[in-house]
Order: sequence, then C-alpha cells, then structure tokens
Amino acid sequence: MSESKHRSESLAEVHQSVDTDKHRGGFRKLLAFIGPAYLVSVGYMDPGNWATDIAGGAQFGYALIWVLLMSNLMALLLQSLSARLGIVRGRDLAQASRETYSRPVNLSLYFLAEIAIAACDLAEVLGMAIGLQLLFDIPLLWGVCITVLDTFLLLFLINFGIRKMEAFILGLISIIGMAFLAEMIFAKPVMSEVLTGFIPSIPNSTALYIAIGIIGATVMPHNLYLHSSLVQTRKFKRTPKDIRKAIRFNIIDSTIALNLAFFVNAAILILAASTFFKNGMFEVAEIQDAHRFLEPLLGTTWAPTLFAIALIAAGQSSTITGTLAGQIIMEGYLNLRIAPWMRRLLTRMIAIIPALLTIIYFGEEATGRLLIFSQVILSLQLGFAVIPLIHFVSDKSKMKDFTIPVYVQILAWISAIIIVVLNANLVYDEIKSWLTASENPIVLWLTVVPIALAALFLLLYITFRPFFQKKPRVQGQIPHAPLQSIQSLETSPYKRIAIAVDFSTMDTINIANGIRQGGSDCTYLLIHIVESAGALMMQQEIRDYEERSDQKSLNQYAQELSEKGFKTEVKLGYGNPKRAIPQIVNDYKADLLVMGAHGHKGFKDLLLGTTVDAVRHRVNIPVLIVQR
Repeated sequence: MSESKHRSESLAEVHQSVDTDKHRGGFRKLLAFIGPAYLVSVGYMDPGNWATDIAGGAQFGYALIWVLLMSNLMALLLQSLSARLGIVRGRDLAQASRETYSRPVNLSLYFLAEIAIAACDLAEVLGMAIGLQLLFDIPLLWGVCITVLDTFLLLFLINFGIRKMEAFILGLISIIGMAFLAEMIFAKPVMSEVLTGFIPSIPNSTALYIAIGIIGATVMPHNLYLHSSLVQTRKFKRTPKDIRKAIRFNIIDSTIALNLAFFVNAAILILAASTFFKNGMFEVAEIQDAHRFLEPLLGTTWAPTLFAIALIAAGQSSTITGTLAGQIIMEGYLNLRIAPWMRRLLTRMIAIIPALLTIIYFGEEATGRLLIFSQVILSLQLGFAVIPLIHFVSDKSKMKDFTIPVYVQILAWISAIIIVVLNANLVYDEIKSWLTASENPIVLWLTVVPIALAALFLLLYITFRPFFQKKPRVQGQIPHAPLQSIQSLETSPYKRIAIAVDFSTMDTINIANGIRQGGSDCTYLLIHIVESAGALMMQQEIRDYEERSDQKSLNQYAQELSEKGFKTEVKLGYGNPKRAIPQIVNDYKADLLVMGAHGHKGFKDLLLGTTVDAVRHRVNIPVLIVQR
C-alpha cells in the first residue's frame, strides 16, 4: 500500500512519533491509537458553536436539536473517511488534492481553505476575548489584543511530543464537559420536551440560517484536513491486517470524541432553551447576554463562572488545532513550509483585524452576529473539502482493498448533497435580498454574482470531473520535482575553511571536524564574535577587556594549530553573530563553514536565540553543523 517515499510527511515534526507496535494487548493498543480525534473534536465545541447553539436554543427552543444530531452523524462519517485517507495512503487531504488537481484548481481550493481557517480563528479570537471579559472584566478590545499572546503556545507544546499535546487538549475538553454537566444539573431541563427536538423541522428562514451555521460549526472543513494528518502520527506495520486494525481503532476514537462534542453542543442548546426560550427571552443571541442572565435564572453564582471558564478552555483548545490545520493546508497545497510561529501569527492577525473593526465600528453587541456569520462561512467552504475527500477514498486505484463500500459512498454523497443544497439555498436567498435592497445593483452584478458563479463552477468541476477522467492526473512526487539522474561526482577538496569558535568545550570538536574535511593542505580561519554591549555599539572600535581576552584566546588557538602543521588565520568580529559571521565568511571566500550547535530548542530558542539558522541563510557555501 505504500506510495512514493520521496515526499514530505504531513506534520513532519511529529510524523509516526507514536509507536503503536510496542503495545501487544488489544486495549493497550487501542489506547495508543486514541488521541487524534480528541484534537479534532475541540473544533466541534469552539466558541463559534456556542454562538449558534445559544441563538438556536433561545429563539427556537429544542426544535433544532435534530440538526445537531444530524451534523454529528455527518461529522462522524466524514472524519472517519478523513482518517482512512491518512492511514491508507499516508496523505493528508491537502496533499492528495495537490497530487490530483491542476495548479489553478489547487490554488482556488487553498484560498477557500484559508478563508475557512480565518473564519474559524475569528471565532476563537472572539470566544477567548469574551471569556476573558466575562471572567476578569477585561474590555473586549483588550481581550482581542491579548489573544495574540497565545500564538506561541503550540510551539511550546509540540516540543513535548504529540501525546503530551493530546493530553493537554483532553484536559481542556474535560473542563468544558464537567462545566456543562454542572450547568445541566442547575438548569433541570424536562427530558420529554428535549426529546421532541429530535423530530426534524425548520420553523422559518431564520431557523434555516442558524441551522446552516450549526452545520458549519459542527462539520468544520479544516478538521477534515487536520484528521487526515494527525492519524499519521501513529506508527504501525503496513500489512493489510494492521491497516484494517488502525482504521477500526480510529473509528472508535472518532466515535467517542465526537459524541462528547455532541454532548457539549446539545448541553449548550438545551441550556439556552430551558432558560432563555422558556422565559420568553428569544433575543438572547450574544454569549455575553447568556452569561449575564444565567445567575438570576438558575439561582447560582457558579453557573456564569463555569460558563466563562468553559468558554476560555474551548477557545484555547480550538486555537491550537486551528494552527495545525493551517500548517497542513499551506504545506499540502502550496508545498510551502514557513516557520510555525510565523504561520500562527499570520493566521491570528487575519482573524484579529475583522474582530477589532467590528468592535470599534459596530460595538461589542455585534460580536455575536459576527460569530454566527463566521460559522456560516465555514459551512459554505464545506463542499470544497468534503467532495474531494469522497472521491479520494472511493478511488480503487489508490485505496485498493481499502476503498469505502458502496453504501458508505451513498451515505457520504447524501451528506455532501445536504450540505451543498442548504448552502446553495442560503447563498441564493442572500444574493437575491441584496439585489432587491441595493440602490445600485450593478455593483453586485459585477462583483458578488461573478464570484458566486465561479465558486459554483469550481464545485461542479471537482464533483463531476473524476467521473469522466479516464486516467487520474498525478502531479508527481510531493514536494519534489521529477527525479533526475546523478551525473558527475567529481569533487574539489576544500582549500579555505572557516571555523566559528566560542571558547567552550565545543571548540575542540569543531576544529577537529574542520580539519577532517580539509586536511593539512587547507587554510583555516578561526572566527569569534565579541558580543559585549560595547562591541554592539562601537563595533571594531571597542578595546575593552573582553575584546583583548578574546583576541588573545584566538591567537593561542592559532599558535597551537600552527605547531601541529596546519595553516591558520584568525578573525575577530563584533556585535551580532548572525550578521558578523556571514560577513567574515563571505569576505574570506571560504569553501566551508563549520559551526557548533548548542542543542537547545523550544523555549530556550526564544530565550537565548538561534545563530545557526540565521547564518546558514546568509552564506552561499556548505555549512557543517557540529553537535556534541
């Protein structure tokens, strides 16, 4: 079942980092596989879900619970297909799309996926900010700005491995679950009335809008990309028997995790219905209003406090998985891998800008409508992720014996049709109302209508093209160009080698490795950078104790090497080593640079800085990194 190995693994830093083969027992082996679906499930209980659930419960009572159940069943089906794709083909959804579609189609799908990520992150930003406001009385505008600070949490957690991250997320989910279990005890809903909500009905067009928001908040497109990647963190034998076992364990994982998410969403809607709807408070759609009215309606101060704590936990857990999904989408579609902190900051800034503008120009009371709108946007993107996924797992040429059965294909297509038809109806009604209400409809005919038609054409293309495509289109090995044959292997010996020293125990190792590359016929340049405060200000004009001591140490190294028969020169640099080392190396016209690595990572990188990465991007010669 293996495909070409000449490709980039999805989430390479944690790819196959959990070895499931060391667990023999069935239950212990199941525990080794459990985890990815919990990271996915937090997207099903993020602040965007809260907004749609509260609005649905307050306005229509228990009438839309069936939408939650239907959404959860669709989510379970589609997430299991996503997991199957990652397990069998070793591809995430973005990688599979890039291999299959042309570049223009992939760029369009990437753009739509990024919109989904931004909409999801917008909900998380607002949810976190609202939670901070409710718990600590921080102004919403400040709360939105504070959410920038959590952009590095993922970088901190991922250094401890995927299992530690999963445990952290599970802890946050437990907080949310226990908080709403307590809320249900306070609210005391009548179960016979709750059961009537499982009878399908859509009271009016407003209910349809909220129902679509619930679907978008539940079946989230970025989770399909995420799940197909996260299952690849598990390492197992690639035999048909073990692949089937991995699929079965991941279905169990998804069933447990998504049913927990359904419990949370149902609890929020039931809480809104049994408190606000029953008391005639149909206009409660804002999370802040829900928090404010919980205490007088339920008669306990714990209700609003637990509500705010759960909201912060939901926002924080969702922001982690949203970051991972953004990384997967960018790497898969564009073959572009940027620093995780930059990716996180970029996503967060895209989300913060509309949140700040909404608060500044429309006031804090508009955040609830913005949350629901973000979930409707997510729902509009769903078809562009769901339809390719169904095609990929139905492709017998790629999935072989693990192609989904016909009845599963039928259920998947029914889910896709429900999603697409509901969204098409919403888009048609919205555009029609805009054209009717607009004083200058020509602008809409030249902008909104063409965009909607282009999206429709793209949706039809990815839906029907595979049925008429005789030979599947494969873009080749990801992310590499076509493999070229190796030509000449003649090499020239190094003549000028630069060696960075810092007067630590690493120097001997660095120098020895440099000499191993150049031998006795090479000239060696020993480099050290003076980093004192004076050197940063005065550069080569500095004449302090540290500068004199460093120069003396360099000369001593050079003398010892000369006595051993090696031609050696020395050069002292000043200021920032990230700039000084490349300048000296380039001026010297070295053939090779030897540097020592400190071996720290994660938080220490942020605290102490990194020199190696910055230097190697500023020189055009090979760099030998030596580690103790």
